[in-house]
Amino acid sequence: MKALDIFNINDRQRFNDFIQEAELGKLALITKQDRPTFLMVPFNQTLLENGVHRSIAINLFAANCLSLAQAAALANITIYDFLDLLKETDIPVVDYSATELHEELKAGR
Repeated sequence: MKALDIFNINDRQRFNDFIQEAELGKLALITKQDRPTFLMVPFNQTLLENGVHRSIAINLFAANCLSLAQAAALANITIYDFLDLLKETDIPVVDYSATELHEELKAGR
C-alpha cells in the first residue's frame, strides 16, 4: 500500500478520487487551508471486524505512516497481538524489494 493520500477539502474536482480511495480501502487525510481537518476511514470489512482504532492502525501501518510499535499502541494491543492482526488481514510486516532484502541480509552478516 502506498503512503497516505492527502486531499484538500476545497478541491471539489477530486471528490471522485476520495470515493475511489475509500472503495480501495485506503485512508486519506482531508485538509483545509493546509491543516489536517479529518481522516477519511473507509467503511469496509476491516473496520467492521476490527473497530475504528484497529482499522486505522492497520491502514496507517500498511501505508508506512506508523511503526509496528506505534500501530500496536494506537490499536491498544500488544505488538504480538498486532502481528497476529496483520497476519489475519494479509498485511505484510516487512515489505522489502528483492534488492532491499539482499542489502539487509548482507548488512546483517
